[in-house]
Amino acid sequence: MADDRTDIQGSDNGQTAEFYKQAYEQEKARAASLAGRLADAKNEADNLQFQLDRIKNNPVWKASKPLRQTMHWGIRNYRRVRNLGGPKGIVRKLKQKKIESEAKKLHGTASFPTPEQAKQQKNTKFERMVKISILVPLYNTPLQFLDEMIQSVLHQTYQNWELCLADGSDKDHNEVEARCREFMADDQRIIYKRLAKNEGISGNTNECYAMATGEYIGLFDHDDVLHPAVLYEYVKVINEQGADYIYCDETTFKGDSIDNMITLHFKPDFAPDNLRANNYICHFSVFSRELLEGTELFRSGFDGSQDHDMILRLTSSAKKVVHVPKLLYYWRSHKGSVASDISAKPYAIAAAKGAVADHLTRCGFKNFEIKSTRAFDTIFEIKYEILSEDKISILIPNKDHIDDLRRCIDSIRERSTYENYEIIVIENNSEQQATFDYYKTLEEQENITVVIYKGAFNYSRINNFGAGFATGKYLLLLNNDTQVISMNWLESMLMYAQRPDVGAVGAKLYYGDRTIQHAGVVVGLGAHRTAGHTHYRINYDNLGYMGKLCYAQNVSAVTGACLMVKKSIYDALGGLDEAFQIALNDVDFCLRIREKGYLNVFTPFAELYHFESASRGIDAVNEAKAKRYEEECALFRERWKELLAKGDPYYNPNFSLDRSDYSLRVNK
Repeated sequence: MADDRTDIQGSDNGQTAEFYKQAYEQEKARAASLAGRLADAKNEADNLQFQLDRIKNNPVWKASKPLRQTMHWGIRNYRRVRNLGGPKGIVRKLKQKKIESEAKKLHGTASFPTPEQAKQQKNTKFERMVKISILVPLYNTPLQFLDEMIQSVLHQTYQNWELCLADGSDKDHNEVEARCREFMADDQRIIYKRLAKNEGISGNTNECYAMATGEYIGLFDHDDVLHPAVLYEYVKVINEQGADYIYCDETTFKGDSIDNMITLHFKPDFAPDNLRANNYICHFSVFSRELLEGTELFRSGFDGSQDHDMILRLTSSAKKVVHVPKLLYYWRSHKGSVASDISAKPYAIAAAKGAVADHLTRCGFKNFEIKSTRAFDTIFEIKYEILSEDKISILIPNKDHIDDLRRCIDSIRERSTYENYEIIVIENNSEQQATFDYYKTLEEQENITVVIYKGAFNYSRINNFGAGFATGKYLLLLNNDTQVISMNWLESMLMYAQRPDVGAVGAKLYYGDRTIQHAGVVVGLGAHRTAGHTHYRINYDNLGYMGKLCYAQNVSAVTGACLMVKKSIYDALGGLDEAFQIALNDVDFCLRIREKGYLNVFTPFAELYHFESASRGIDAVNEAKAKRYEEECALFRERWKELLAKGDPYYNPNFSLDRSDYSLRVNK
């Protein structure tokens, strides 16, 4: 018996060894194939670069520069005219600009409380009349800026504050101390300390914090201005929502008046992926002192981006982060300020990357990359490590249109660097024999399956049917009229979909003319007040509002034309709701994902063309379809009426719901 057991064990060991040997050879072959494809791509890029360099060094090319500049100017303006809808569109745009210039004025001094409102706010008794310690590090501050900064605190309609000033000015700027002491003599809420030496932004602010006695801490720059009602608005959300971290919208201004606004930054509610890629919170941060227990305020190792480091740390531990969607902070732009030019403080770029890296490490991420984007040096592309190369099941509904389907599938197979996927084509009522002939060629390929759904067209039901055949850990809903652009599109989506806190992930989609079809969905946007795509029809090279087209961000929903999600989440939610046969099924699905506590993510680094819908438009070709579309819109509005009433948390209420280009609302 012992000999028998030995023989059996030996046989098992031999089979196991052979299994691992085959698996190793398969992985080796895959790696070699991928390496070869990447090498071919690199050779192609090198050849193109060589040809480009040769052209640029040609004397004729150099001599033709003025002509090319004129030509490019003409092309750019042609695109603008085209995107605006011709001459009539230009007239509309000019009217819109005039309207928006008037809307801007609503956010300057015109938004300050009237004497009656100021009196009412001053007399308001909250249950928690918390003291807010406002910290301002001073360094050679121009007296005009100093006066305007302090006056903006003195004029606050909420009175329970203290202003902590730590002065690191050099001996040539003693007038800063003299002026501060004048203010101190008039108001005991102002506390001043002259520092023995300048400790930098972090050190000076930490000195301010050592002086503070408030329950909440506010961070304020020495050359900026506060809206008179900002503390009132903050204490209001502390009482109403239990906020322990609060921020607001802000603007940069130049000159002597805050009404001379340059850029108005209207922000989303708390969005962790946005914050990792871009310090969108910035000013005016006020937070509970309890959040600082066991940690520092500013860390000197992150000088230049100390606020981003602090915001990442504190919001990670906050119980309730609240965004007040009002423009309540005025950031002065002048020579040498970051508001004017990030290059004034080049060390801020390295510090910002370091702050994000520290945050990601503390969150448990490893082997990530942080790269500056074309939008701005401190707006980042973050590449997360792919933890496991799990199978992705790509579901493609199809009826005839084999040219579209062939283009879609060929682009997946030819351009994808991620190889562990299967394609499931869901056939629905095709009529042409050529379609079925093409299916036969597809089924001969190892990782492609064609399944047949019989019944009337119902996009939700078709995808749910196809998902039943999926063997992958992840599902990718994909329209047949798409074409892959970026080779790492699957990795760019998977790096988010694999996270335990993420539900749906969407890609950046273009029409054939390279204008944007999809860059995230906003609930309530559009004529039907259901949902719409932001940055719609904007040119591919546009940076987007505040660089939004250049970094991954949290959104309420993404389009089902290219949507990745864990199969476990899809199954747990019962897939797409089949009551939405054509429209809004993807948005409804994403909102149900959010109800379960997941984040949805749009990434601009997974790029595809989306062709047919450019001409198809809304599914309202005939009366029956138009009626069905209206019914589905009505169902959506009823199901999500509370969310629609509150507004999309990732879309500021100061933006118009009639336009997709982040235009300001005309009426407050």
